[in-house]
Amino acid sequence: MPRSGWHAATVAAVHRETPNASRLELDVDGWPGNAAGQHLDVRLTAPDGYTATRSYSIASSGSSTRVVLAVDKLPDGEVSPYLVDEVRAGDMLEVHGPLGAFFVWAPAAETGDDRPVQLIAGGSGVVPLYAMAHAHAEAGDPTPFRLLYSVRTPDDVYFADELDALAAASAPLHLDFVYTRRAPDGWRAAPGRITREALEAAVLPASEHPRVYVCGSTGFVELVADWLVGLGHDPRSIRTERYGGT
Repeated sequence: MPRSGWHAATVAAVHRETPNASRLELDVDGWPGNAAGQHLDVRLTAPDGYTATRSYSIASSGSSTRVVLAVDKLPDGEVSPYLVDEVRAGDMLEVHGPLGAFFVWAPAAETGDDRPVQLIAGGSGVVPLYAMAHAHAEAGDPTPFRLLYSVRTPDDVYFADELDALAAASAPLHLDFVYTRRAPDGWRAAPGRITREALEAAVLPASEHPRVYVCGSTGFVELVADWLVGLGHDPRSIRTERYGGT
């Protein structure tokens, strides 16, 4: 894994990702590259010297010094409201990373592990999983990939266009959605929280021995992981990451 450290980052571009989230593209001086699924810390310093540091998953991977984040705004947060509503192109940020060596994916040609991969995301938990799916397509990796994405409404889908493009790419990616509050017109199921039955119908079966990555809120991750084990998945093949930073 690349060695982590503190870096000066220039905001290259800011885009509204969802009604409540923004995509930030950062040019990070001295960035050593990062693996798909890693995260970094962002540190903000107020004029009086007060600092606040929060962790965010990285939506990009590889050797580029352009780093992409997608930040969900929490109304009582210290950092996320600033990153979503205040940051503009040209602003400077401090970032520390890349961080994390467990919740990562690399092509089978590098790891020798060609088991199929099941990604399961709740809300903004899709960010590191998108990085994995994008790296999978970039590598032309033949490993079967499947993404189950639980999200409030179609408007709240992160990387909507990019996910559609990945599903149409040569590297296999199968997309499944669960909408919890509002579904698209004509959707096959009424909106509602994910159930054990819906999970079982939309994930690779335990008999295929997939590697599974689950990311979302603590409650979502714990519930899904328990269901997966109950469905026969090997706990050693389930990797989880929880969000909750502000």
